[in-house]
Amino acid sequence: MSATVEELEAGVLGLPAVQRARLVEKLIASLDVEPNVENAWAEEVERRQREIESGTVPLLPGAETLSRLRAEFQ
Repeated sequence: MSATVEELEAGVLGLPAVQRARLVEKLIASLDVEPNVENAWAEEVERRQREIESGTVPLLPGAETLSRLRAEFQ
């Protein structure tokens, strides 16, 4: 017998927050249809981290970044 979505939801919502978060991560990961996407993102993160550490890209303070974004999207 398989549980309905409603039954699963009721059971999951009764779990502690940490366990719910872990389940969400696993469910989202299961939706990735392209396995190379995760690797590509990991490589991109590493590349950007190297740029930051080497000083080849400028970093902006958070307040300035938010100000620029607000101006751009208003």
